[in-house]
Amino acid sequence: MDLGLRNLTALVIASTDGLGLAAATQLVGKELIVICGRSGERLQNALRVLRQQTADPETVAGWTADVTDPVQCENLVNNTVEQFGGLDILITNAGGPPGGTFDTVDLDVFEKAMQLTLMSTARMIKLALPHLRQSRTASILTITSISLKQPINGLLMSNTFRPAVAGLTKTLSQELGPENIRVNSILPGWTATDRVVEIFEYRAEQNATSVEAERSQVTANIPLGRMAEPEEFGRVAAFLVSPAASYITGAMIPVDGGSYSGLL
Repeated sequence: MDLGLRNLTALVIASTDGLGLAAATQLVGKELIVICGRSGERLQNALRVLRQQTADPETVAGWTADVTDPVQCENLVNNTVEQFGGLDILITNAGGPPGGTFDTVDLDVFEKAMQLTLMSTARMIKLALPHLRQSRTASILTITSISLKQPINGLLMSNTFRPAVAGLTKTLSQELGPENIRVNSILPGWTATDRVVEIFEYRAEQNATSVEAERSQVTANIPLGRMAEPEEFGRVAAFLVSPAASYITGAMIPVDGGSYSGLL
């Protein structure tokens, strides 16, 4: 199936590794891609990987940007539009906040997690909207977590702020629908990324177990019997932002191997 992504410009936030890079990887070669990340070294590595996958490396660009810094976010959007002439797709993302429980997390860390997870999403959408409004196929995708459906033990701040992003996503889908701007969210479950390894390491330390034991406990509760590979997440993200999904908006799509057991 042709997703209709040719000649569109996509900005993928926090995309030098993990789920952001997985989404960018599925888009490269089909459209004009802009990626970003806080680390210059990781950015260059990601650009090298992505450019190797397309016949025209000039269709891939990237800049360093900290999504908690309003000035850097504004520069990122401006650079994207200046280089590629517009913006059709925005995928928001940010590194997951640290693990912890209510007793172990200080309020200043809680505030930083809100800036990283919720406010960075709102900020990027606010900055991108004037340009998305000029597109005939505008689409916004927020990367959240299955934790907004079913809280995950030891991830207090993710459990708190991911649902807030979902509320923003749903509200924007209703507000922007009349302008033909689609807004959806993708809810990854356990996916084989470095971030998940960090979670297993935290759990192993808290539970006096091992990373392998924590991984086995997680996969035992996934109906498909394994964690997702990043490309499996990326393919769903690419579909949701594409014109092929033109009648899908306000959706919260889990990519979790069936681990969420609720009906809604």
